[in-house]
Amino acid sequence: MNRRSILGIAVMTALGLSVLSGSVVAQQKSLKEQLIGTWRLVSSDQVRLDGSKLKQFGNNPTGINVFDANGRFFVLIASADNSKIASNDSNKKTPEEVGGLIPESIAYYGTYLVSAEEKVVILHLEASTFPNMVGTDQERIITSLTADELRYSNPAAMPGGQVHQVWKRAE
Repeated sequence: MNRRSILGIAVMTALGLSVLSGSVVAQQKSLKEQLIGTWRLVSSDQVRLDGSKLKQFGNNPTGINVFDANGRFFVLIASADNSKIASNDSNKKTPEEVGGLIPESIAYYGTYLVSAEEKVVILHLEASTFPNMVGTDQERIITSLTADELRYSNPAAMPGGQVHQVWKRAE
């Protein structure tokens, strides 16, 4: 082999090793580091013990879930199935408009801890649109986490069932 071939092989090997080491580093991120960022809601299903599903936030829920590096989080989930109010004034809804609204939405924020061994995120709620949740600790069991998708369940969200949510990392 001549010098040019040897140099070409050396360069290709170095590039291959740098790509490989980058993927190894990505795999070595802690569970908390993998969670950090902004996530958009894909689906939210309340699953009863008999397997039936309830769409608390309608068929097209929308939401955002933010985990920051300092251990703080924010969640907002709402229905995207509601029609706009004709008067553009929330205090002047017609009875028909009120009857057609999916009133469910929730927002809460606080601090979080991660148990990597148990694959659990513990959310400590400092504020919530549902006042009974304020001051509570809520567990989210991570069932799947990739660079682009987060799936978790909330076993305490409803008596006799669980809430399963899918989130995609926001761009």
